[in-house]
Amino acid sequence: METESIGYKIKKYREMEEISQEELSRRSGLDQDFIRSVEDENVYPSLGPLLKIARGLGTRLGTFLDDTISQDPLIVRKQERKEEFSMLKGKEKPVSLRFYSLGKGKSDRRMEPFFIRILPESAAEKKLSSHEGEEFIIVVSGEVELIYGQEVHSLKSGDSVYYNSIVPHYLSSRGEEPAEIYAVLYFPE
Repeated sequence: METESIGYKIKKYREMEEISQEELSRRSGLDQDFIRSVEDENVYPSLGPLLKIARGLGTRLGTFLDDTISQDPLIVRKQERKEEFSMLKGKEKPVSLRFYSLGKGKSDRRMEPFFIRILPESAAEKKLSSHEGEEFIIVVSGEVELIYGQEVHSLKSGDSVYYNSIVPHYLSSRGEEPAEIYAVLYFPE
C-alpha cells in the first residue's frame, strides 16, 4: 500500500473539519496559493509553514506524519528508515532536504525526531524561517551552515546545536557533499 502524501493528509483533514482553503489561509497566515500548492503539488519549503498549517487546523504537525499505529517504545532500525517528505524550493526547483521521521508510529509524542539529509542545493537560496519551539541538532556527516538571526555558524561531524526556533534560522550543507543530521524539534501545544 502506498503511503499518502502529507499534502493529501492535510487536504483530507481540512475537508473533514469543513475548513476551506481560504479559512485555513486566514487562520495560518499563509497565502491561499501556497496552501493549494502544498495540498495539490506536494511542495514543502520548510517546517515552519507546515507547523502553521497544523496550528490553523487545530492539530499537531505529527498528525500529518503519522500512520495509525501507536508504539511504545518505538524503535526505528536504520535499514527500515523511510523518507517521509522532501522540502523543495518551489515546484520547478530541486529538492534540498530529505526528511526521515524517527517518531512516526508514536502518536503521543511531544517532540518530532528526524534524520535529515541536507543536499548541496540547500545552499542556493537561504530563506530564513521561524516558528515557536526549540530544535536540537547533531551533525553526523558533512558540514552544515546554520544562519541564526544575524549569526552564521559552521558545524562539522560530531558538533551539536540547541536553539530557540522563534529566532529566524536556516540550515544548509556547506560544500559539494550532502550533510546528514539528527534533529529533534519541539513545538509547544
